[in-house]
Amino acid sequence: MPVAADTRHLVYVVLRHHNTSQLRRGAIPIGILAASVGNISRVPLVMRNKIFMGLGVFLGILAIFAIFVAMQPDEYIVERSTTVAAPPDVVFSHVNDLHKWEAWSPWLKLDPQLTKTYEGSEAGEGAKFHWAGNSDVGEGDMSIVESRSPEHVKLDLRFIKPFEGKADTHFHFVPVENGTKVTWRMEGKNNFFGKLVGLFMDMDKMIGDKYDEGLAEIKKIVEAEIPIGLAPPESPPAEQATPPAEPSTDVAPPAEPNS
Repeated sequence: MPVAADTRHLVYVVLRHHNTSQLRRGAIPIGILAASVGNISRVPLVMRNKIFMGLGVFLGILAIFAIFVAMQPDEYIVERSTTVAAPPDVVFSHVNDLHKWEAWSPWLKLDPQLTKTYEGSEAGEGAKFHWAGNSDVGEGDMSIVESRSPEHVKLDLRFIKPFEGKADTHFHFVPVENGTKVTWRMEGKNNFFGKLVGLFMDMDKMIGDKYDEGLAEIKKIVEAEIPIGLAPPESPPAEQATPPAEPSTDVAPPAEPNS
């Protein structure tokens, strides 16, 4: 250590324990000064040890936290359902045609300036949709890879911004007594970043709430198209039963007596 640095450190150590008036009066014992001078060269090593110890503790905590994050589920599933008072084929058409998503998708309403591009088929397998917008919607694309009318639609969903990711999205349409049960389901793999985000944000609630909004819009739109819902058609009138034959009033003549 340079002499000037030694001197500054010595003054600092001394003044911590004795005020300047004592220094001016020479009241500081020579033994303290000597001990201070003898310990100066050892202080940097002690400080380095403390720094290394603190860094080791920090890295240990960080490693434990990373292990904890890595132990989170490798897959995620978000699923919501609703019942629509309409036949399955009617509800199916609002999902199988990506152009119709603009009327009910909750994400497409978050950015009025959203850029939308349609490619491939008009509807069904091969139809593709690309979007790019603000921070609320990011950028990505989805394409229909399976379409079984009126039962199931499967889409490949790809996120580009703000982070990259992939997911499979399914719509199932099941006829029930009062209409069609529609299930919207997304499933995918959790990478390390996804696991980390999941510790601080309830992804099931965040995405699930949007699914509920979208399904509610589908229900409102479809049921407005069919205001009578699924009221069963009137049964044809039963054939009128043949009335019983009226008793005959004709009386047969009495038989003639044999001669």
